Amino acid sequence: MKWIYKYDENFIYLPGEERELADGEALPEFYTDVKPPDGLYLPKYSTAKNKWVESATQEYIDGLQPPPPEPSEVEVLQKQVADLYYLIALGGA
Repeated sequence: MKWIYKYDENFIYLPGEERELADGEALPEFYTDVKPPDGLYLPKYSTAKNKWVESATQEYIDGLQPPPPEPSEVEVLQKQVADLYYLIALGGA
């Protein structure tokens, strides 16, 4: 028995469609026994190279990243205090 991994007509990996193949059973169409490596955002199977490659654009990958966190109330207050100190220092000169 071995695990096989499914891809669509565009060779894009279909997660959750893995299944076991019995010894001696023929490999079905749109399946490979090459496991997609971890770390690929949109794995695409290359039949010429017999391996999975990244097909996601940088824009797509960037869109999956969470937005930067908003500053906390303490950070906002620290900035305001620093700005006030700066204004006071300018006024005293």
